[in-house]
Order: sequence, then structure tokens, then C-alpha cells
Amino acid sequence: MTVTLRPAVADDLVPVGALHQRSRVAAYSSFLPPGALAEPTPEAMGAYWVERWTWERDEHLMTVAERDGRLVGFSYLGPDDAGDPATGLLNAIHLDPTERGRGTGRALMVDALDTMRTRGWRRGVLWVLERNLAARHFYECGGWQATGERREERIGRAPTAQLRYARQLTGC
Repeated sequence: MTVTLRPAVADDLVPVGALHQRSRVAAYSSFLPPGALAEPTPEAMGAYWVERWTWERDEHLMTVAERDGRLVGFSYLGPDDAGDPATGLLNAIHLDPTERGRGTGRALMVDALDTMRTRGWRRGVLWVLERNLAARHFYECGGWQATGERREERIGRAPTAQLRYARQLTGC
């Protein structure tokens, strides 16, 4: 079966949280300690998305991917975190670990880029964990380039370096 994409609704948010936690553990376990990935729980991650959606749904868009009626991925995008009105921020693409290599991530990225263009943004940006080589390769294959900007945040108690990537959205 093919994957279908649709805008998220409120009933999707708790399952999105559980999927987000599964995705993080699968993607980050090779370079982050288990304790860093033990929290938040899938339930807490669901509550996080319910809360975040409450405050951001007017400016942000979550798209969910389904295969055979089952949630298998999502993307989340919104305005630039640096305040540039011509730039959109791809906050996240997360997949159920069983979806890797099936084209779902690419479908979510293409959809996010189209949505950014529709919203009038001329440039897209994102942050990716420096040590997440698979994600960096995925974005680079999608035309994203590292900008040289770097920041450090924590996942659990583990400091994590993040790199900023960007790509033009016009003329594509």
C-alpha cells in the first residue's frame, strides 16, 4: 500500500507523541545514552504535542503520514525561529522505525517544501543533530545544505550539537 498524507487533527496528537518517541529512540540510540532517551515517555510526548498544538496551530502545520490506516510519520513546520518572514522552519520529520527506506520521509519532505512555497516562504531552514548522520544524508539528498550555524541543546541530560541547514524554495 502507498502512504497517504493529510493535515493532522487534534485526535492525532497523542499517537504522534508515541511515534515521535519511538522515532527518537531508533534514530538517536547509536550516539546518545539510554538514559537520555528514556524520557519523555510516549504518554508525556503525547501531552507535549497536545500542549504545543494548542499554542502553535494557527502558525504551524503538522502533516501526518498513514499507511493502511496506521500513523507512520509526521512533519511539522512553521515560521523561522530567527524571525525572518521570508523563511520557514521545518521543525521535524519523524517516522515510525518500520518506515525507514520506504519513501515516507521523502514524501513528507516534498509536501513540506510545497507547503512552504505556498505560504510564500522563499527559503527553508531546519536543525538536525550533528551526530545523526542518516538524517543529515537524507536532508542533503533533498537539496539542503549546512549553513555553518551550530547550537547545543539537551536531550535528557545529554548535550547535543545541532547544525542548521537551509535551502532555497524559489526557482525549484
